[in-house]
Amino acid sequence: QVQLVESGGGLVQAGGSLRLSCAASGRTFSSYAMGWFRQAPGKEREFVAAISWSGGIIYYADSVKGRFTISRDNAKKTVYLQMNSLKPEDTAVYYCAADSEGDRIRVAGYEYDYWGQGTQVTVSS
Repeated sequence: QVQLVESGGGLVQAGGSLRLSCAASGRTFSSYAMGWFRQAPGKEREFVAAISWSGGIIYYADSVKGRFTISRDNAKKTVYLQMNSLKPEDTAVYYCAADSEGDRIRVAGYEYDYWGQGTQVTVSS
């Protein structure tokens, strides 16, 4: 069992930065791949970024590539999403998720086993 708690969301102006954190409980965190997803009002949930258990495999959605950076600290049981050059279209609730298939990257949300409650990110123009 893994419990996930996101933090770091907030209101920021376009062009600004935020760093999201996702703290995990459970002894097996380091064996999970971790992903970030987001859902804007009236839209479906979409994949943002994911990282394998070791950090050796990382993948981004085209919409955030070059602006967002995913990382993890297995000793702290935390995964991060550094978001730079934010745009109004980045406004959404951001969720972290854990995938027990830790050595691969998957972009479909239904393949993830555990989810956090989400943190709101609002980017003003």
